[in-house]
Amino acid sequence: MFGNHFYNETTRRYIAVFGTLFNDIIIRRKDNTGALKLSQKVPINYAPMQKLLARLEADNDLRSPSITLPRMSFEITGMTFNPERKIGGLQKYVKGNATTDNVLSSQYTPAPYDLNIQLNIMTKYNEDGTKILEQILPYFQPEYTPTVKILDDMELYLDIPIVLNSVTQEDVYEGNFEERRSLIWTLDFTMKAFYFGPTSNRKVIKFAEASVFAPMDATQAEEKITAQPGLTANGTPTTSADNTVNYNDINIDDDWAFIVQVEDA
Repeated sequence: MFGNHFYNETTRRYIAVFGTLFNDIIIRRKDNTGALKLSQKVPINYAPMQKLLARLEADNDLRSPSITLPRMSFEITGMTFNPERKIGGLQKYVKGNATTDNVLSSQYTPAPYDLNIQLNIMTKYNEDGTKILEQILPYFQPEYTPTVKILDDMELYLDIPIVLNSVTQEDVYEGNFEERRSLIWTLDFTMKAFYFGPTSNRKVIKFAEASVFAPMDATQAEEKITAQPGLTANGTPTTSADNTVNYNDINIDDDWAFIVQVEDA
């Protein structure tokens, strides 16, 4: 089982999908007349909240800080196997290989894991936090389901639900005028993910021939049975051997029919 190297980049895809959900959030501020004073896109990156807090606390330049607020960060905090979502282990996904003709790619059903993901919103002002939250909460009731391309070579897409479990707030300001205030909103999510093993690639058998012996110990076959795909020159499936193109010119993803012929041996 182990020792067969493969890497589907699955976790990397999940991180990219999750971050993309929140990378277009904008903060707008108006002056007393109602005119737009500021429109700012809230940056987001994959990093622990403690790392950003440490950089924030180490930044003593209040007039020109290296880290500006508001800002968001997220990270995977854990993974748990979910047996309730497990599908029979002998079932397979089968598809023609996306890069090589006449090769059939297959995958056994994946392992279901729940990824615990924490999204942190850091702001200086309380209203900035609510502005960001109100751009997120309406889409999670309590889940949002993006479609994710899981496997490139099989062109496999799956719907991956992301559930919002809880929202909490923390004020890390300690009252010193020389320190910068940070309000932190923490959103805990569960991503219902799947992990696939290695992809198996096998050449497609396009022509099969079998001989029928009766009785079983006979030395001479009574019948010969052949089977092959059938497809006309204009792309229509056919069961006629007289109307089909050569079976070597038919790809696994074409809309073909079976041609079965039984002849006396």
